[in-house]
Amino acid sequence: MEDLWPSIIGTITNGIYVLTAGYKDGISGMIVSWVSQASYDPPLIMAAVHPNRYCHDLIKQSGCFALHILSRSQSDLVQRFSAPDSREKFKNIPWRKGEIGCPVLESCIARVECHVVESYHPGNHTLFIGQVRAVHVFSAETPLSTLDFQGTYLGKS
Repeated sequence: MEDLWPSIIGTITNGIYVLTAGYKDGISGMIVSWVSQASYDPPLIMAAVHPNRYCHDLIKQSGCFALHILSRSQSDLVQRFSAPDSREKFKNIPWRKGEIGCPVLESCIARVECHVVESYHPGNHTLFIGQVRAVHVFSAETPLSTLDFQGTYLGKS
């Protein structure tokens, strides 16, 4: 099974999102693709974050995160937000503090801001379940997905 797992999991299509978090003076953003709707009522979003990421610490401390849906034309943000965690990710792009305190990007198809209501650690990633507190839709462009790239994130930190 272990030999086949990467080839099978690599065929699952996921969206590619920017997740942001902040606490006090710390802010960070990262690319996430393991995201899912967890409930309709109340509206819940699940995002998987590896514990070695700075965003993980900020989510744990603040109890919130923002998820940004990117358009295909924003693939340049994947490289920016895949880099090691630092404030440099936010340099020269419009952002501000959102309604619940997370840093939010001004340019995206849509974004949701979530308060964490549960977290689980079933494997090597923490699953943060966030209740949606704010929703903003800016355009109807085609969302960025793993089909737009040569590979799918397989879960190594």
